[in-house]
Amino acid sequence: MEDARETPERQPDETALPVRVKASVYRLYPTRKQEGTLLWTLRRCKELYNASLEERTAAYKMAGVSVSYGMQSEQLPQLKEERPEYQEIYSQVQQDVLRRLDKAMKAFFRRVDEGQPPGYPRYKSNARYRSFTYPQSGYEIIGALTSHDTKKKKTCRLKLSKIGHLKMVMHRPIKGTIKGCTIKHDGDQWYAVFSVEQAIGATPVHPSTKTVGIDMGITSYATLSTGEQIANPRIYRSTEQQIKEAHRRLSRRKRGSHRRARAKRALTRLYRKVRHRRQDFLHKASRQLVNQYGMLVFEALQIPNMTARPKLKPAEAPAPLQGSNSGTAAAVTHYLPNGAAAKGGLNKSILDAAWGRFITLCACKAEEAGGMVVKVAPQQTSQLCSGCGVLVPKDLSVRWHSCPTCGAELDRDENAALNILRRYELHGPIRERKKRKATRKVVGAGSAPQRSVPSKEGADHCRSPRL
Repeated sequence: MEDARETPERQPDETALPVRVKASVYRLYPTRKQEGTLLWTLRRCKELYNASLEERTAAYKMAGVSVSYGMQSEQLPQLKEERPEYQEIYSQVQQDVLRRLDKAMKAFFRRVDEGQPPGYPRYKSNARYRSFTYPQSGYEIIGALTSHDTKKKKTCRLKLSKIGHLKMVMHRPIKGTIKGCTIKHDGDQWYAVFSVEQAIGATPVHPSTKTVGIDMGITSYATLSTGEQIANPRIYRSTEQQIKEAHRRLSRRKRGSHRRARAKRALTRLYRKVRHRRQDFLHKASRQLVNQYGMLVFEALQIPNMTARPKLKPAEAPAPLQGSNSGTAAAVTHYLPNGAAAKGGLNKSILDAAWGRFITLCACKAEEAGGMVVKVAPQQTSQLCSGCGVLVPKDLSVRWHSCPTCGAELDRDENAALNILRRYELHGPIRERKKRKATRKVVGAGSAPQRSVPSKEGADHCRSPRL
C-alpha cells in the first residue's frame, strides 16, 4: 500500500521578475506547394470557426444554453473521425480557433455589460480569416539569428508541424522566451509572428532629466515646447491618388476573373505600403523623442470624438402655399450646410497621422528606457496665451498666436506645447477615468446568448450540424 502524503500548497514565487510580452515579426518565403498547404489550413480553420459559431448560436436559440470552449474542444476528436482532413492540422491550432471564438464571445458580453454597441461575432470569409496560431508547441526555428552573429540578416528555417520547413529571413535576434507562433497571410506575403516573453529587470535610469510638452497637429506632426517641430509625412495623403486609381481598376474588372484578382493584389500592396511606411515613421519619431527627453507630456486626446461626423442641421420647413394640396404632398425635410465635406477631410488627416498609436509607442519605449509619458487635460491649450494665461480665441485657420495683453508672438502649436508643459508643472497628470458599467439591458436583433450555466446534456440536444 502506497504511503499517502499531503502535498503542500504551492506558494507564489515572490522572487520571480515581472514579464512583458512583445511581438517579433519575420517574413516567410514558402514554396508554391507550401503556400497551397498554408491556404488550405486557413480555409479549414475558417470553416471550424464558422461551424463553432453556428453551434453556439443555435444552442442558445433552441435550448437557451451557452456552449463553452471546453464543450466544443471535446468534440474535436469526433470531428477528426468524421472529417479525416482535419487530422492534417495540428491539434493545438484547432484548439486555438475555438479559443478565438470564445474570446470574441467574452468581448461581446463585456461590451453588453458596459453599455457599448454589442457587436455579435460574425461569420468569417476567406478575406477576414488570415492567420492561425501554434499557441504552445508544434514549431521550431532552425538556424536562428543570434546576437553573436555578425550578419544583420540571416536566412533560417521555420519548422511547422503538419506543414514542413519554411524559409524565413530574420533581421534581428529574438530576445526572450518564445510563447507562441502565428502564421499570418497579408495579400501575397506571409509572416511569422512570435509572442516573446521578456523578464523586466530593475527599472533603468534615463540619462536625461528634461521634460518637454508636445502638441500633436496636422500642419506639423508634433511641435515641442522647445520650438522644434516634427514634419508631417502625410503617408496616406501622398498615396491617396494611386489608391483611388487602383480602386477604379478593381471596380472595372469582372468578378471571378484573373484580372480582378491581379487588381486586388495590386490594391492590397498599396495599402500594405502605406501601413509599413506609417509604422516605420512612428517607430523612428518615437525613438528619437524618448532618447532625447526623460519626460514626455501629451494631451489626453479623445480621437473618436475629434473624428465624429458633424450633426445634421435641419432647416425650418417653408410654409405651404395657399390653395396647394398640402395634405397629399410628401413631407420633405430640408437641411442646412453643416461642413461635412471639410470635416471629412480633416478627419482623414487626423486618422492618417495616427496620434494614438504614436503616443502608445512613446509610452512603451519610455518605460523600457526609464522615462515616463504623462497626459494633461486638452481644454483650450491652443486658445490660452502661454505668456500671461489670457484667453485669445482663434479658429483652426489662424496659425499664429498674437496676444493683445502681453504682446506674445509665436507659432500657434508652439504656444499650445508651452501650455501643455505648464499645465503639467502646475496641476500634474490627468487622472484616467474608469468606465462605468451600464445598468440598461441591450435587446434587439442578433442579441447575445445570456450568461447561463449550460448543461452538457442540454447542449447535446441542440447542436447544429457538423462541418
